[in-house]
Amino acid sequence: MTLLKKPYVFWLFFLIFFTSFLLGVLFSFYIAKNYHESLWNISVNTLKDDIFSSSKEDLDMTKFWEVYDIIKENNYGLESASKEDIVNGAISWMVEWIWDPFTEYLSPTQTKQFIDTLSGDFEWIGAVVEKHELGVLIDMVLKGSPAKKYGIKKWDIILTANTHKLQSLSLYEAINYIKWPAGTQVILEVLRSWEDDILEIDVTREKIQIPSVESEKMNESIGYISLNMFGEDTAEEFEKALSELWDTDWIILDLRDNGGGYMVSAVEILSNFIDKGEKLVSTKQKNTFFNRSYQSVWFHERYSGKIVVLINENSASASEITAWALREYNKAILLGTKTYGKGSVQQPFEMKDGSLLKLTIAEWLTPKGNNINLEGIEPDIEVVFEKQDYENEYDRQREVATEVIQEFIRIWSIGLTVEKFLEK
Repeated sequence: MTLLKKPYVFWLFFLIFFTSFLLGVLFSFYIAKNYHESLWNISVNTLKDDIFSSSKEDLDMTKFWEVYDIIKENNYGLESASKEDIVNGAISWMVEWIWDPFTEYLSPTQTKQFIDTLSGDFEWIGAVVEKHELGVLIDMVLKGSPAKKYGIKKWDIILTANTHKLQSLSLYEAINYIKWPAGTQVILEVLRSWEDDILEIDVTREKIQIPSVESEKMNESIGYISLNMFGEDTAEEFEKALSELWDTDWIILDLRDNGGGYMVSAVEILSNFIDKGEKLVSTKQKNTFFNRSYQSVWFHERYSGKIVVLINENSASASEITAWALREYNKAILLGTKTYGKGSVQQPFEMKDGSLLKLTIAEWLTPKGNNINLEGIEPDIEVVFEKQDYENEYDRQREVATEVIQEFIRIWSIGLTVEKFLEK
């Protein structure tokens, strides 16, 4: 009888063989794993070194430092500019040479001012402004604001604030003279196109809280919703406002002077009107791996009525996404003036010193693949404010929107309704 014929010897032999085999496999796997990991790390690190070393070699900074040294040693009056000022200026010029109006570099001071403005809760006169060659141009006067109370109007140009001329200042510098603690006063010299003389308006600043959504029921069949921004909570506030107007047949959606905000808020708002799963917007990035398509996500019943969307030259970004998608799905008539034309997406990159780089990282496309960047959206029905409208604070565009709705009710066709008003 051989050893293998004894049962306990067989199982002992099998156990030793199996254990040795298993240990061998595990050891081989360990060696292979560590080899591949080390090979991977070497490859990645070598690749990173190659990329960054080659980019540094391609970008010769010798001339930059040579010029800097010449200025430092020879320029009279350099003491008034710190090294940080010069570096910030150089970075600003580099960013400017990208030729992208939406890419911007902000110094630490400008970054703080920018964040304070975006917060929607600040001490101010209550107006949306932009830089003008003569000073600061009023784009929008917020409802219930000091600016509204003291008679400042859209298209006014602020020339001075407490005798400080704003003409040669940047927007952020100019805002600094207008913005100040609540309760303080600022005397503004204002140029108004239909006035012969420069106006002097004394405004008391107040703490401003910008409402994201405002709504009202105009009559039994028409509801009105105004979106001032696309913030974090806007979609939730919009859904609540829409639920109170659910029994209406029409919504006037006011996107005038809405410069945009979060794209996801626009997607959630559009989901109240467009069937689940339908494409609402897509983005294209430099790295195609990050390209993305956003679909309607709402699970409850969508609003089935028709919409008139009010737009103007300050409607941008998320506002344009919303307006265009509603038109492409034949849900809305666009009324007003041509939009701003911002079909790109910016990402903020924070620097260690508190400065900020807002960099364009993607472009967005409509459901049918259209790109409106720097082009804007033409309204179906153009309605331009007239001089007397500003003087009498008459909202001509909103008034015409109600007339369009009445015409649609009679004709019951978006296309024919638009044609009828174009004839007018």
